Amino acid sequence: MNDIKDKLKLIKENNLDREMKYLSKPQDKFTTIDGKDALLMSSNNYLGLCNNEEVKVASIEAINKYGLGSGGSRLTTGSYDLHKKLEEEISKFKNVEASLIFNTGYMANVGVISAICDENYYIFSDELNHASIIDGCRLSKAKAIVYKHNDVSDLEAKIRSNNPKFGMIVTDSVFSMDGDIAKLPEIIEIGKKYNLLTLVDDAHATGVIGKTGRGSSEYFNCKPDIIIGTLSKAIGSEGGFVCADKYIIDYLKNKARSFIFSTSLSPAVINGAIKSLNIIDTNPKLVENLHKNIDYMCEGLKNIGFNINSESPIIPILIGKEELALEFSKILLGEGVYIPAIRYPTVKRGEAILRVTIMATHDFKDLDFALDKIKILNIN
Repeated sequence: MNDIKDKLKLIKENNLDREMKYLSKPQDKFTTIDGKDALLMSSNNYLGLCNNEEVKVASIEAINKYGLGSGGSRLTTGSYDLHKKLEEEISKFKNVEASLIFNTGYMANVGVISAICDENYYIFSDELNHASIIDGCRLSKAKAIVYKHNDVSDLEAKIRSNNPKFGMIVTDSVFSMDGDIAKLPEIIEIGKKYNLLTLVDDAHATGVIGKTGRGSSEYFNCKPDIIIGTLSKAIGSEGGFVCADKYIIDYLKNKARSFIFSTSLSPAVINGAIKSLNIIDTNPKLVENLHKNIDYMCEGLKNIGFNINSESPIIPILIGKEELALEFSKILLGEGVYIPAIRYPTVKRGEAILRVTIMATHDFKDLDFALDKIKILNIN
């Protein structure tokens, strides 16, 4: 017990202590956090769909028809016709042969990587990949090699020096903290050159990049072997998924432990996700509005002294010291804008950021309000 107390004390002394902030309204552009009304500039609800009326109606209809819980794992009693329909809709949306739903994007990465990569595999992983990818690599029996962030020369050099018989290249497409985009065409080309599988996590790309929001494959007009995604960000629901050729999906149904041994997602969140995909498919202006807002915010930040460019809704403002990032976030919330401080281990020590995220439902007046409050901080 004293060991745990000592470790917790050290966390607090280094300004790395985590505390929950509690929302009492939906994740619209304005919400209530710990009893205070605030402009929400931190949500992954990029298209504003988690409180969309049509999506909520679809979820309620599913509850009325199927009940609340799913009652079991997908391989026992937990597979509904809605699960099959959503997997078919995801496959169409992503233009792939087959898809499989997981309970979270985290579980998808952990399950897929550990199921495919055994002791004969090498995994080549970008140094800024999400924790779920890192944990998937750790749970597999493969040898994991980390390459420099978005550095395809370093990636290829490490592949050549290890000369794997079997292997996988794994990368986020849109990186969750920096908001930059992986060099997917070059990564896929290297994968083909050395006969390695390519796995891309499209969590922050689905519904976000590409002309119609279909993610990195549409954005670059190329396709990796495996695409991981989430239903809990731009799609506004809950869960994760994997897309690939049918034989890979069939294999994962038999080998991915986080799929096999989990009670399936409830019909309510599944039907909500189906409706969200339909809305994205039929309302291209949603994605257009998101990118207009991204451009406007980046230009506004430049005008107040920040050297910032982003093609994604994730806009990091580098602060550095953890205690300073916490203080700035607290001041902003007091001014009616919520932007969280992101600290180690999510980012490197001494490289704390304020992580700004943009939604399609923000308007320019909202963004001007946020910019005025950020300007007051005089971060530069």
